[in-house]
Amino acid sequence: MCWNSLSTYRTKILLIFKAIITCMDKFDVVIIGGGPAGYAAAMRAIDFGKKVCLIERRRIGGAGLYDGALTSKTLWELSQKVRVTNENLENFGHAPYRPTWSEIKTTLNEAIFERKFQYSCHIKLLQNETEKSQFTYERGDASFINEHEVEIVIDGAVKKVYGKNIIIATGSSPRKLPNVDVDEKIICTSDGIEHIEELPKSMVIVGAGVIGCEYATIFSSFGLTKVHIIDRQDRILPFEDEDVSAIVSKNFEKNGVFVHSKAQLERLEKKDGRVEYELSYPDGMREVIQVDIALLSVGRTPNTTSLKLENAGVSMSKRGIHIGDDDTVTNIPHIYAVGDVSGRISLVNMGEIEGRHAVEKMFGFAKERISYDNVCTIMFLQPEVGAVGMNEQQCIAQNIPVKVVKIDYSVMARAIAMRKTQGFFKIIVTNDKDMHILGMRAVGEHASSAIQAIGLLIKLKMPIEVLSELIHPHPSIVEGIQECVRMLLKRSVFKSSVFKDKLACYSLVDGVKTPLERL
Repeated sequence: MCWNSLSTYRTKILLIFKAIITCMDKFDVVIIGGGPAGYAAAMRAIDFGKKVCLIERRRIGGAGLYDGALTSKTLWELSQKVRVTNENLENFGHAPYRPTWSEIKTTLNEAIFERKFQYSCHIKLLQNETEKSQFTYERGDASFINEHEVEIVIDGAVKKVYGKNIIIATGSSPRKLPNVDVDEKIICTSDGIEHIEELPKSMVIVGAGVIGCEYATIFSSFGLTKVHIIDRQDRILPFEDEDVSAIVSKNFEKNGVFVHSKAQLERLEKKDGRVEYELSYPDGMREVIQVDIALLSVGRTPNTTSLKLENAGVSMSKRGIHIGDDDTVTNIPHIYAVGDVSGRISLVNMGEIEGRHAVEKMFGFAKERISYDNVCTIMFLQPEVGAVGMNEQQCIAQNIPVKVVKIDYSVMARAIAMRKTQGFFKIIVTNDKDMHILGMRAVGEHASSAIQAIGLLIKLKMPIEVLSELIHPHPSIVEGIQECVRMLLKRSVFKSSVFKDKLACYSLVDGVKTPLERL
């Protein structure tokens, strides 16, 4: 082939390629994944009048709706109502109420349908209300063709879209263990545990992190299941302070939950329609136990396998898609990763924040970087645990001198009125005259509501005097926060010199706890 002929051939190929690009749907941003992070990103892009394509392979809402945040918390709410009801029945000498799994599932399905209906209606109405072709929703499996083009496959049909910017928000899936046959019926992950046919009489949970402890709380609170937890550490929730772990452990024991501490799982397998597991301990002891079902709660892995990231040149880290310090941006400047798939913080609220922030950043509206210093979290245990900022052991590990103030629920009027006096507030501040708030832990009723004000103060870097001067509603749990900061300022109503077992104020310097001057 002569050079002229070759040149003509190349020109034709380029023209064909340009024609394909011209016919291909083009968007300002293509979002892969319709879970909390992806959905929030799509809605934020609409705010800016951008042309958006949202792709979801299964169901809008992702783990924020199905087999995750909404469903597990619905189960937790139900289980707590059952537990409280039975405590009251027992106090009055009546037999306990035992719900069937069918009754529980009915309420669970109602919650799922309600949220699913909201998403479905929102998308349909939004497509009608927005300008023509501004918002497009595609169902199917998405994968990269190159760094700007994405292929969507559903039922054998193939479609290609072009994105000036692309956001990866494909979420994560439960991690499995090697040599363990997960059938999601007898041996389950969080994807299958809510689809069992009846409440088991016994179960083992592998992993004593947040998810494992939440499901232990749920099943033990229904009152029909003997729960075992396998924990390799010497205590549950090892990332939290010992006083937090201790109060949750105490309630586990009260509810009949048995924790295998410092245990190594040697094997876990199905046997005669049940689950048999074997444990070993540091002292050489071994034991074999049989239960009805098992739940693996050993973390989550990012959903990236089918994305063909290599076609776009997107790199991976050990935890997920590599972000580094680039604030939701991958190593490809116009491709972003948000939510669980980045391997950072696997929370619905953080996924939504990251999704919105990525859109603001790509279109030049982000005023500052995302801060992970004041993330408000809630663990649905018994009692619930709210957290924001640093805890004591983190301050010790980073050699940060701090002051700590702690108040027991038993001296809070609202807790007394609710007859829920188990728990405490703990606020950590810098050990200087400014006393900037570094973190808070709330353990007890309404814990998730109590930490909001502290999260705001951390973000705004405001002094604790702001809380001491607010007029809080009475009676309310948040009054306990005000009393905490008043103790630091030596203005408290109750004096710690009198209620020594209910109020505490101490410093932590070089890991050494020293009581502060009694107030």
